[in-house]
Amino acid sequence: MVNPKHISVKTFDYNLPEDRIARYPLPNRDESRLLIYNSGTITIDRFRNVPRYLSSGQLLVFNNAKVVYARLIFKKETGAPVEIFCLEPLKPPDYASAFQQSSTVRWKCMVGNLKKWKTGELEQKITINEKEIRLKARKIERVNNQVIIKFSWDDETVTFGDILDHAGKVPIPPYLKRESEKIDKERYQTVYSKIKGSVAAPTAGFHFSDRVIKEMDKKGIIRTELTLHVGAGTFRPVTTETAGQHTMHLEHFSISRETLDQLIEQYDNIIAVGTTSVRTLESLYWIGIKINEQYLGDASICLNQWEHLQLPDKMGVTGALNVIKQYLENTGQNHLNASTQIMITPGYQFRLTRGLITNFHLPKSTLLMLIAAFVGEDWKKIYDCALRNDFRFLSYGDSSLLLPFD
Repeated sequence: MVNPKHISVKTFDYNLPEDRIARYPLPNRDESRLLIYNSGTITIDRFRNVPRYLSSGQLLVFNNAKVVYARLIFKKETGAPVEIFCLEPLKPPDYASAFQQSSTVRWKCMVGNLKKWKTGELEQKITINEKEIRLKARKIERVNNQVIIKFSWDDETVTFGDILDHAGKVPIPPYLKRESEKIDKERYQTVYSKIKGSVAAPTAGFHFSDRVIKEMDKKGIIRTELTLHVGAGTFRPVTTETAGQHTMHLEHFSISRETLDQLIEQYDNIIAVGTTSVRTLESLYWIGIKINEQYLGDASICLNQWEHLQLPDKMGVTGALNVIKQYLENTGQNHLNASTQIMITPGYQFRLTRGLITNFHLPKSTLLMLIAAFVGEDWKKIYDCALRNDFRFLSYGDSSLLLPFD
């Protein structure tokens, strides 16, 4: 078998015409088209009919992360715009606390037009509940291509979450090549989103409507949720020649003991909604092994990019999940809070994911590599079929249900 680090990135290239990229969502979520890949056979339908292709008792795993309006636009005295894209909270370091801060907070950010912002604070006025708030931004330090920003404001009745809700813009993907608009506030979000923290959406879930969810419930399809905060790194193109040369982005996730119980009960019957759910599910197996082997170096639990290649692969899925459950009981926690940098490439053996609902991804992207790992060389057949049949691609595009296993 080829070492996954040596896999050539150009193997995952294909021609994606500009006019196939969906710039806007369809009027109705569940009217998107659906490509069904079932053990090598492809059929085409509408997403509203996805319950027909699922079975009673199957467990669908949704990522309930909620997108925050993470882009703040300031202006220099000269009128030059400076865009600050909030990526991850640093002080306090957890999302819930950061959104509840009422005077100051520090975030790791990307800054557009940084060369125009040499010194001093940036300031803008925001109206919240008919009160004018002065929001200030100060550069603390630069770390590689990111900047630590201290935000402060002059009204302690207002939280940082309030500020983003009122002044922030929806962080739509750069490949849409447009500014965010009113429609994005509703549609660049899933109907089941709950936990604020993502700066990119788990887009496979865009197709689910209340109608589709009700139909699944009627059929006896089981639903559960986890949270993975999708980072801006998901948009970063792979520019290296091999997979091993690419640095995978780190994302934080949380999963409850109740959901772990459901995964243990249905471990061989799990359908992941989106690649973010897949990354979390597959990381759980290896984190269970890390805990079992006492490989945790400190209080934070993290699975590094290629760590799964070195860890001993000697446990069953339920065994690994039960290790995590026991760890949570021993430490008095109701949720596993961890992070993952796992990079899934062809040759990877999936432990928990038996089916996948996902959109159509960029050429030469880590997401397409994950799809190729899941369905093998048939990814080319799937994408050729989608292109021939005028499917819409990327975040606001159409959907697929991938069932490669008998």
